Amino acid sequence: MDTIRPVVTDAASGRHMGDLSRGGTNWKVLLETRPHGELVGGRIHFVSDEGARTSAWIFLEWSDQEALNRFNEFSPIELWKILESLA
Repeated sequence: MDTIRPVVTDAASGRHMGDLSRGGTNWKVLLETRPHGELVGGRIHFVSDEGARTSAWIFLEWSDQEALNRFNEFSPIELWKILESLA
């Protein structure tokens, strides 16, 4: 099976899943999913007025809905940790 390779993409292709706010900085959290053979890959985009950060392809699921379900297992604290790791 081939690996999912990062592709330069616009975060606008992701679904808005919520927002994170701390210290006057607000981040939109978006989930991008993309078919990969029989599977669906997913990565998270964090977008603020100051810039954007994107995770690696951290989801590999059987369907788009399963990728959404996996994303929804993350707490806000875990999302902050992912965001901070991308700094």
